[in-house]
Amino acid sequence: MRKIRIVLFHSFLFVLFTILTQIGGIVWLICIPLLNYIKKYVLHKIQRWIAYLLGPLLIYLIVTFSLIPLLASLWGRVPLPINHGSLRPLTLMTVLLNRHYVRKELRNVVLETSEQMTAKFPGTVVHYLDAGFPFIHGFPLLPHLSHNDGKKLDLAFFYTDVLTQQPVNDSPSPIGYGICEEPTSNEENTAAYCTSKGYRQYSLLQRVMPQGNKKNYLFDSRRTKAIILLLVQNRRIGKLFIEPYLKKRMNLMKYDKIRFHGCQAVRHDDHIHIQLP
Repeated sequence: MRKIRIVLFHSFLFVLFTILTQIGGIVWLICIPLLNYIKKYVLHKIQRWIAYLLGPLLIYLIVTFSLIPLLASLWGRVPLPINHGSLRPLTLMTVLLNRHYVRKELRNVVLETSEQMTAKFPGTVVHYLDAGFPFIHGFPLLPHLSHNDGKKLDLAFFYTDVLTQQPVNDSPSPIGYGICEEPTSNEENTAAYCTSKGYRQYSLLQRVMPQGNKKNYLFDSRRTKAIILLLVQNRRIGKLFIEPYLKKRMNLMKYDKIRFHGCQAVRHDDHIHIQLP
C-alpha cells in the first residue's frame, strides 16, 4: 500500500508540473533518485526538507535557462526576451513557467513593435503575458484555447496613474489578466451577453482576481491604440483580438484583422491577443 501511495504521489506531481510548465514533470522524474539520496544521507530533518525543496528547484532552473532554449529551436520556437529595454514579461513567473516561447517571426514582430513604441512614447515598455510552451505543436497552454503552436501571444494594456495622470509601465493586475476595462452604459456589454448565453467561464478570471488595485489605474487608450495600429498594419500579423466595444471606442472599426474572439474564450478587455496567419 505504501508503494502505491508513493507512485500515486509522484504521478500526481508529474501531471501537475507538466500542466504548469510542460517540462516540470520530466524534471521531477529525474529528481526522484536525488530525493532518495537526500532521504538516505541527509539526517537532520530541517536540512533534509531544505534539500528536498532546493535540489529539484535548482535542477529545474538549470534546465529551464540552459537546455530548454536550445531544444525549443527543434520545434521552431524561441524565448521572448527577459530584460530587453522595450519588451519584458509583466511577471517573471511567465518565464519561470516556460510560457514565453513563440515562433521567431512573432518574436521579431513584437521586438520591432516594442522599439517603435519606445521611440514614439519614450520610456514605454511593452509587457508580454502568456505566449506558448517550448515544445510540441498542439500541446495545450491552459487555460488558453489556442496558445499551442507558438503563433499566439498576449500583450498587456497600457495604463496611466490615477493620481499623477502620467503613463506608467505597470498593470493593475499582477498577472495582466482579470482586471478589465469595462464597457460604459452606452457600449455593447459582451461579457453580459456571453454570460447570458451560458458561457460562465467568460468572466471567471475577473471574479477570482482581487479588484482593489483597479482604482489606482486608468486605461491608456492612446498608447494601447498606438500599439494595436502598429500590429494590425504589420503584414506578418494575421489576427488581433480585443473586445468589440474597445475596437469601436478607439475608432478601429475599419481594421478587419481586429476581431471578436467568441464567447467560448474569455474576456479580452484586459489584454491584447495577437497571432501569426
